[in-house]
Amino acid sequence: MLKIVLSGANGRMGKVLQTLIAKEPELTVVAGIDRNPSQADFPIYQSITELKESADVVIDFSHYTAVPELLTYCSREKLPIVVATTGLDETALEKIKTASQHTAVFFSANMSLGINLLAKAIKTITAPLEEQFNVEIIEKHHNQKKDAPSGTALLLADAVNEAVKEPKKYIYGRHGNDLENPLSELGIHAVRGGTIPGEHTVLYAGPDEIIELTHTALSRDIFANGALKAAKYISTKSTGLYDMEKLIDGK
Repeated sequence: MLKIVLSGANGRMGKVLQTLIAKEPELTVVAGIDRNPSQADFPIYQSITELKESADVVIDFSHYTAVPELLTYCSREKLPIVVATTGLDETALEKIKTASQHTAVFFSANMSLGINLLAKAIKTITAPLEEQFNVEIIEKHHNQKKDAPSGTALLLADAVNEAVKEPKKYIYGRHGNDLENPLSELGIHAVRGGTIPGEHTVLYAGPDEIIELTHTALSRDIFANGALKAAKYISTKSTGLYDMEKLIDGK
């Protein structure tokens, strides 16, 4: 039985995870962490420092401000953690690296298997197009999403830059009357509206031809399922920094 602590238990993803975990006999939620605790089938604490239950792994879909405390606790207690929260700043990203020296940390800007396979595909096709094609990324999300651009858009942009000889400069949206739009720039554009779970398009525009690679999330289940795969994966690890690429490759 894998004993899970859900950080962000009362959020949208926390609720989805509860539903999916309830369908898997080998998984159980022993506690939740949420800044707005409420009644549940398990205790919910405002801070992980209040945790009394024994656990095997933490799954975090919370708020970027909550991540440093989670990492400090998990690092001290040698408790594996899946960080699925987006909008992390450089300080939090450095803290992830530090924590991975003491416990197993799984971090991905997107927990979808499809998105991460898309990132791998991008690394394959970008290099031959570098000298003639502009690259732009358009991402769409629901109107409740606070951060822009999405962590996934940056994940895909980084995949592009890993494949090119000369890293591209990220341009967040475009405006102005005298733009040159050189190949050295990579435009990232954020759309927010309605209840869109998430859509990402990587557009390659060259002389007389266009290539578009699009991933559309039809529900939040895909992110929760990915997080559960990650939790199972790192629950047997002692230390180290892991991501979806390593999970896919079985490393």
